[in-house]
Amino acid sequence: MRHGSLVCFTFVLLLSTSAFAQTDPNQNLTLADAESIAIQNHPRVQIAKGLASVAEAQVTQARSANYPVIFGSLTGALAEKNSRIAAGGLSNPIIYDRYANGVTINQLVTDFGRTSNLVKSSNLHAEAQQQNIIASRAEVVLQADQAYFAVLRAQAVLTVAKQTVQERQLIVDQITELEKNKIKSGLDLSFATVSLQQGQLLLIQAENDLQASFADLSVALGYSEPRTFHLAEEPLPPAPPSDVAELTRQALKNRPELISQRSEARSAQIFSDAQRELWFPTVSAYATAGLIPAGQDPLSSRYLAAGFNINIPIFNGFLFSSLSKEARSRAQVQELRLRDLQDSILRDVVTAWLGANSAYQRLAVTDQLLIQANKALDLAQSRYQLGLSSIVELSQAQLNQTQAQIDHASAKYDYATRFSVLKYQLGNLQ
Repeated sequence: MRHGSLVCFTFVLLLSTSAFAQTDPNQNLTLADAESIAIQNHPRVQIAKGLASVAEAQVTQARSANYPVIFGSLTGALAEKNSRIAAGGLSNPIIYDRYANGVTINQLVTDFGRTSNLVKSSNLHAEAQQQNIIASRAEVVLQADQAYFAVLRAQAVLTVAKQTVQERQLIVDQITELEKNKIKSGLDLSFATVSLQQGQLLLIQAENDLQASFADLSVALGYSEPRTFHLAEEPLPPAPPSDVAELTRQALKNRPELISQRSEARSAQIFSDAQRELWFPTVSAYATAGLIPAGQDPLSSRYLAAGFNINIPIFNGFLFSSLSKEARSRAQVQELRLRDLQDSILRDVVTAWLGANSAYQRLAVTDQLLIQANKALDLAQSRYQLGLSSIVELSQAQLNQTQAQIDHASAKYDYATRFSVLKYQLGNLQ
């Protein structure tokens, strides 16, 4: 009995271990992995793909007018002898007892280019939606990059905070012993304790920022619940390009939003032409044939007819004029949106380039700042131990070193983020 219980316990333990391993929230993640997961999971990309599918269906709908309309008919009727429809219309057709079946074909011969323009307009709109997929992917990748580097930055700051607390705790312990032996005053201990508590506050904030960064990264990757990850370090990006004029030309050529808006503007213009062509005649051909296996005299056993029809618009309450005016106004709006988007992209490229340059320059400055802050702290500690300076000088040196460490830890990830933003603005982040 005890042996069976032991086997059961071991089995349950193995199941529990297996379940824990499968639900381990920590996941090894590289930047490339994060971008791939974001593209696959994020609903924004799926929405763009859905809209592109809608636009492709609209092309088929517009093109359908070029094909014949074919339908079959099955008709039966019973009527009183010599019955005619005498009210409700100008004609008086005779109704015969009959059953018949047949096929009717209706083919548009020409509408003088309107259907062709509608197809072109729909094609351009579909092309714009395909570019919107690329634009959505770029936005999602940028969001993933920013969240990824934000987590790395938060982890670096947390490391600084932990080190700061450890170092300041050591100083508090030393001064406590010196104060007990009447070598240092209570004021020195108070200042050291304040510095330690400031470090503890920094640690609390750093831990909170890290969890918030993980939550942002989870959302950027398309997860509905917060997750934590083991992130891999990424190499430092190269220096930003120096020719901003070339960057603006590249952005105007590559940005998918701009390519999409150009297609939308052209689509609106062609649709405006199509709406103007509503005033043109339409020419259609008709043919119908069938059998009448049962029916009264004088009905024949079959029928066959063909003909054509020309519709010439004359007056419809200014409907066509209004539709044409609306389409022209929409085309003008799309052209203005294109111009506004071009101006915004030019501004954003310059802003992103300046931000990347500034962040790149900060790398060298923070390196030197940290070196000098470390030297200043070493000197302040030596002077304090020799009794040549006060605790205030040491506290200020500690504060300067902590800030220099945070700036140094943040500079790399700030530049990596700025470089991703620049790539996005150039249309190279997809």
